[in-house]
Amino acid sequence: MAPITVSIFMLTYNQEHYIAQAIDSVLMQKTNFNYQLVIGEDCSTDKTRSVCEFFEKQYPNKVKLLPKLNKNIGLINNYIRTLKACNGKYIAICDGDDYWIDELKLQKQVDFLDKNSDYSIVGTNYKKLFSNGKFEIVKKDRLKSNYSFEDLILKNSITSVTVMFKNIQKDYQLPNWIDKYPYGDWPTYLWTINKNGKIHFLEDVTAVYRIDIGISAKIRNKHSDITSVNLKIVESIAADSNFSNNKEVITKSIFEHKKSLIACYNREKQYFKALNVLLKMILTSKNTWHLVEFYGYSLKQSIK
Repeated sequence: MAPITVSIFMLTYNQEHYIAQAIDSVLMQKTNFNYQLVIGEDCSTDKTRSVCEFFEKQYPNKVKLLPKLNKNIGLINNYIRTLKACNGKYIAICDGDDYWIDELKLQKQVDFLDKNSDYSIVGTNYKKLFSNGKFEIVKKDRLKSNYSFEDLILKNSITSVTVMFKNIQKDYQLPNWIDKYPYGDWPTYLWTINKNGKIHFLEDVTAVYRIDIGISAKIRNKHSDITSVNLKIVESIAADSNFSNNKEVITKSIFEHKKSLIACYNREKQYFKALNVLLKMILTSKNTWHLVEFYGYSLKQSIK
């Protein structure tokens, strides 16, 4: 059997109504290389695993269903075990409630990464699918042709169902602190380009991302929750000596994430929490007037 060029990483839990479409969208890919779908099914209580087992039997050389679990282990633990099972040169992500619509998605991304060794991650445009069945094409206006660690640590602009990245995890295991958080895609991207490598986005619309359906949908519903988690992730990165070469921009990211948290709390009428973050920032920051001015603007916007 030829070496695996791409491992497609798919997490699923209680997605019996979506999982077949997700798997089919992977199997329809037309490539001149070998790829494998690695499915991490997290002890679903519906028929999700049965659907996965059907595809595994039909496509034993394409579908790798990880061993059945005795209990649900949660998103991040399932993420880590599935990532470890990916042994391709590159990794692509397609969660069990999303799907791809371009049969050349993998080929286009592999072609780009193979021809541009200084890039480590490539994404695309995509469609949002809302619960009412309506679609919205998301074609982001890119201000430049490539993005770096500095851009990504300030804001995660990568939608996971569109991404492909170098599988450096085969040789450099993810930091242990990742399992403290409810999701691992953003930290994985940052780990992938920590030492070197750039990010590129193709103009193609290749995938569909379902809104408010996925495993992590609950935390995304409240902006302060996801901003708080992202802040803690950046603080863990700051404490990790492996990222010491990016210390300056990581410090900047912590500052910006704290400001974002103040704004989120104010919008959600959690004024005491916003004030508490502000006071802690003032104690350690030289930009006191800027912070007070920002806080005042944020507060004013929240009571309009």
